[in-house]
Amino acid sequence: MSATVQSVIESGSTGVVIDVECHLSNGLPSIIIVGLANKAVDEAKERLRGAFTNAELKLPKKRITVNLAPADIPKDSTSFDLAIATAILIAGSQTSQALGDNTLMIGELALNGSVRPVRGIIGKLLAGRELGFDIFYIPYGNARQALLVPNITIIPVQNIRDIYLHLNNTVSLKSIATNNGTTGRAKSSPGDSNSSDFKYVVGQHRAKRALEIAAAGSHNVLLNGPPGTGKSMLAKALPTILPALSPEEMLEVTHLHSLASKQYDVIIHSRPFRSPHHSASDISIIGGGQYPRPGEISLAHRGILFLDELPEFGRATIEALRQPLEDKIISVARARDSLIFPAHFILVATANPCPCGYYGTSHECSCMPHQITNYQRKLSGPIIDRIDMYVDVDEVVHAKLLTSDDQESSAEIADRVVLARARQTERFQTTTKTNSDMTNQDIKKIGLLSSEAQELLNQAASRLQISARHYMKSIKVARTIADLESSEFITSAHMAEALQYRKRTVTF
Repeated sequence: MSATVQSVIESGSTGVVIDVECHLSNGLPSIIIVGLANKAVDEAKERLRGAFTNAELKLPKKRITVNLAPADIPKDSTSFDLAIATAILIAGSQTSQALGDNTLMIGELALNGSVRPVRGIIGKLLAGRELGFDIFYIPYGNARQALLVPNITIIPVQNIRDIYLHLNNTVSLKSIATNNGTTGRAKSSPGDSNSSDFKYVVGQHRAKRALEIAAAGSHNVLLNGPPGTGKSMLAKALPTILPALSPEEMLEVTHLHSLASKQYDVIIHSRPFRSPHHSASDISIIGGGQYPRPGEISLAHRGILFLDELPEFGRATIEALRQPLEDKIISVARARDSLIFPAHFILVATANPCPCGYYGTSHECSCMPHQITNYQRKLSGPIIDRIDMYVDVDEVVHAKLLTSDDQESSAEIADRVVLARARQTERFQTTTKTNSDMTNQDIKKIGLLSSEAQELLNQAASRLQISARHYMKSIKVARTIADLESSEFITSAHMAEALQYRKRTVTF
């Protein structure tokens, strides 16, 4: 007597269908699980015994052999429990019908027979869908997130006995077609209670303008200035002018956050704002671990990664930003596994001009020239070249701090950002691509530089010794400035403003 039920294991953006094969034979009653399973999977034997007993189901008094095929792929997930239990029921002839060929089962069993939610349900569903499956039995606790995945049918399960009754046509489980994906409403979501607003930031018009451009085109920004000038406040206000997540982006972000946490029923509606401390470990920021999981770089996907006092971070962490800033992904390679996580974020970093923070300001600087040089050399040339915009944040006049100066609100700025993003959506025919994602071929085809703008850029590149990478980044920033002004072509004025956000050379 044997039966096969299929499940799935996902690794990054790919997946493998796992055949859960169950064979019953004569011998001492026992459960044996083979197929390169780790301890968490092997412990399913005890969960199965408790679940069958408490769900009032009969566990066959035979030698039960469960094989997880392909046997050469490591299995480290408890999500096979439901498939194993169903295979035992079918092999023991306790059901009147089997499952269809296009069906996958995912879920962890509790000792009382209930089906617990599992980590990373969205990735498993996406992987299964890519492999041609469209019907998924999943834990009831994962249903909220599963509704985000379009064009599949999910069947939420609360207890293993529900499967028994369903396969015997006694009580049918409710199936839900997701169609184009249902976003629903989250119980909680980061950023929903963000009280920051640009109208609360006094002055700093140039920095606000730079962040508006950054939000409109997803450009990376470094805010440089002395302590207490509002750099952190400006960065924390940036989420208030970003457009809402599209359904596709919401799916990506929710999946990444479910991999890194136990929030199996929360849908992320707001763009993430991640702000790790400079003392955080490299793994917590980059990602990885014994069983690789996304770090802060990936958890900021489609949102903002805020690194306050960037030079204070470890060199390994800073240099790890090279790949995500260029390719929008992060590769996490470990001895046990190697994964690729998405990391498409807006980097907002801050830095002081020197260790004491007051070089070039009205305050007296206590640093020696070599200290200033060494401090600024903490950021390598390749990292500097990958940041689109550098903005000097000026000191604030104390007399203006308590005045009711008319400051533009975030809502007003957000309206312009949304319009600029709409122009980019029309240009690229997708909501997930912005000007910062343009390739060199895109720039040549749809950059639309006027001859005056191109001449100005060429002169600046020659005189200021701008690298080829920063040459193209200047065009991307200028393209965003043109979009904010609803201009089809990049004019010399747009290019002149874009060039103002280049890295300045420190002089003593």
